[in-house]
Amino acid sequence: MYKLEKTILAALVAGVLVTSEGAAQTIKKTTKPATAVKKAPATPVKAAATPAVLKNQMDSLSAAIGVSFSNSLSSQGITDINTEVLTKTINASLKGGKTAFTPEDANKFIGEYFQKITEEKGAVFRVEGEKFLEENKKKEGVVTTESGLQYQIIKTGDGPKPTATDKVKTHYHGTLTNGTVFDSSVDRGEPVEFPVNGVIKGWTEALQLMPVGSKWKLFIPYQLAYGERAAGPQIPAYSALVFEVELLEIVK
Repeated sequence: MYKLEKTILAALVAGVLVTSEGAAQTIKKTTKPATAVKKAPATPVKAAATPAVLKNQMDSLSAAIGVSFSNSLSSQGITDINTEVLTKTINASLKGGKTAFTPEDANKFIGEYFQKITEEKGAVFRVEGEKFLEENKKKEGVVTTESGLQYQIIKTGDGPKPTATDKVKTHYHGTLTNGTVFDSSVDRGEPVEFPVNGVIKGWTEALQLMPVGSKWKLFIPYQLAYGERAAGPQIPAYSALVFEVELLEIVK
């Protein structure tokens, strides 16, 4: 949900933000459009505003919250927020004045807003993933299971196959369908141990089909991955995933 809970928390905590320079340094101001009626005389370019001097602990807290809040918004693609409405609402709320939303209605609106954004962005990734998997299953050596999981055998091991309750050690390299790497124990040089039934559904299914010593390439539809939710900033909601997985051993 694009860190919805974090956004709500940041919005609530940001109530201590005031219209001071300490907070303004981290928020973009709306610029007025240039007028075409009369040309203004050329003026020298202004230097970037310097951060305000923080005189006490509350100034520092205000500035820190401003940075955290604005970074949270930016990380979710929100860069055109109306800072005038934001600061007026914050000040009114702190003073017990009237605001456009009650706290309950505000949280509801935020939830609905991010749900809509998630669905809109998710539709793009869902379609891309479905197209990728549709074409991928036609490739030589790709096997598609009843669940929709696709795999390609790179190397076949001669060890036993783990069960759902076993703990295994693996090496893996995970990417989106466009090749973007989001996680890799191979790159870290450190294999990972975990229960077979403690990972995404696509992994749980595949691992029980793999003899120890095998290396497979998995193509996992979003329903068998993280579904309709994002998994951190690198894996969007509705993403199909690709993994190279090497099953090293069943951990006793």
